[in-house]
Amino acid sequence: MEVRLQKIIAGSGLASRRKAEEWIAAGRVTVNGKVVTELGTKVDPERAHIKVDGKHLSSAQPYVYLLLNKPKNVMSTLNDPGGRPTVKDYLRGISVRVFPVGRLDFDSEGLMLLTNHGDLAQTLLHPRYHVPKTYLIKVKQVVTDDHIRQLEQGVQLEDGMTGPAVVKKVKKAKLNSWLEITIREGRQHQVKRMMEAVGHPVLKLTRIKMGPLSLGDLGAGEFRYLTDREANALRELAEHKLATEEAAEKQVPRPKKRISRVGWARSKKAKVV
Repeated sequence: MEVRLQKIIAGSGLASRRKAEEWIAAGRVTVNGKVVTELGTKVDPERAHIKVDGKHLSSAQPYVYLLLNKPKNVMSTLNDPGGRPTVKDYLRGISVRVFPVGRLDFDSEGLMLLTNHGDLAQTLLHPRYHVPKTYLIKVKQVVTDDHIRQLEQGVQLEDGMTGPAVVKKVKKAKLNSWLEITIREGRQHQVKRMMEAVGHPVLKLTRIKMGPLSLGDLGAGEFRYLTDREANALRELAEHKLATEEAAEKQVPRPKKRISRVGWARSKKAKVV
């Protein structure tokens, strides 16, 4: 069965489909010894000998998915110009180059996904797909039911109204409260700003869920590979989001072509005659 060349390259885990298209257009890909620059080219992956920059595609690294419990006071990037610790420091023994899917604040902790699957990462991060993320937070003072209703209905921030959140009380003390809050947006410092807006500054924030993934009992600074079931659930989530978006785009009606009054009158007159 023949498949588009860029799809085969992306499926190998070597790059995203968009990057594969750039490589093809730049003449960096050969099929059976011949340079291919046409993006619509289809080949049989079982028979074709595909090379990228002279290296056989079969030697490309497979997709890798890691779940890390980022500790507090660690950057969620791979490098930091200021010399602060980063998540890369906790990926000992990982030879494949993976990238964080999203970020957590320096003083926040919890679940982070890292992968070399570029297309999947882009889908999970895109604001239009609204992948749910759940946080366990400790806030100042006792949160009232009125404040929870505000969060669930949406809070006005300086960059606009937030979408509705799902909020659950976990426990409370005399001076603070613990909540679980789930949001589907990805604005910068969003949970902290939402809680500030209702008068309850965040004292501690831990991300415990992202889509189908859960932090579980993974210790701070520890990581693990996703199970096959978790990886499949992530791919299915991304595919569902993309399919839903494509279906919605197809249902958008095209604007009708306007007919001028003169043209309409002429056509009407012609019919009468």
